[in-house]
Amino acid sequence: MIKSNIKKEFNYDKNKLWDIVTDNSNYKWRSDLSKIEIIDDTHFVEYTKNNFPTYFTITSKIKLKEYKFDLENDNLKGKWIGLFKELPNGNIELDFTEEIEVNNFIMKLLAKSYLKSQQKRYMRDLEKELNKQ
Repeated sequence: MIKSNIKKEFNYDKNKLWDIVTDNSNYKWRSDLSKIEIIDDTHFVEYTKNNFPTYFTITSKIKLKEYKFDLENDNLKGKWIGLFKELPNGNIELDFTEEIEVNNFIMKLLAKSYLKSQQKRYMRDLEKELNKQ
């Protein structure tokens, strides 16, 4: 299992931050996606800019605490854990961990750096979105 974690502190309203991260119908701020298709309350599909699908099943959604899901596509499967922590200074720390298993040897070599770059991109995109609001 390949694991990657990123933590980032935000000085932003916790309710709005939660809403942005968990609202799959509002994905335009994500620079890595072409669309998200919502299947039902617990299933959705993210499509990359090249229209490559990844299928998600939400396994936990506890407001302002945690957001978790399983994910799978033709190359990998795994889970994503998002923790929201209110800090003593009033800021919110986002703590995101992704754990995946990949299907081929070449992907195994590249997966850790790919996950890291995706997580950094996500946080950059999120910060841009927050600055617009």
